[in-house]
Amino acid sequence: MKKAILKPIKKIALVAHDNKKTDLIEWARFNKDSLVQHKLYATGTTGKLLENELGIKINKLESGPLGGDQQIGAKIVEGEIDFLIFFWDPLEPQSHDPDIKALLRLTVVWNIPVACNRATADFIISSNLFNTEYERIIPDYETYRSRL
Repeated sequence: MKKAILKPIKKIALVAHDNKKTDLIEWARFNKDSLVQHKLYATGTTGKLLENELGIKINKLESGPLGGDQQIGAKIVEGEIDFLIFFWDPLEPQSHDPDIKALLRLTVVWNIPVACNRATADFIISSNLFNTEYERIIPDYETYRSRL
């Protein structure tokens, strides 16, 4: 089993579908003091809204439908994202649904904490582990890779 040390300053990806952007912005506003201590990433529109609302630096990627979800997925694989806050809309069909499923799958593959709603995001941000070093277990995929 491999392990990765998550530093006290986490790399957090923030994503929200259109109908959930207000919820994410309200959550981020309430938790601004905690979030500003970390390195934040977001997909396009969400990133702009968060930057404008909170007045803090957000590393903005493409909009989700233009590949932003895939960019975050790639950053997870490369170890550049420590966890994902993704307020997704389960009632609205998305044109980029395969990308969304792939992103959520990667959080499980690489053992990245993910919150898909406000309650889970509240539990993550209020955890004692949020601002401390954490040893994350990375699944060993060598057997899988050796089959290729």
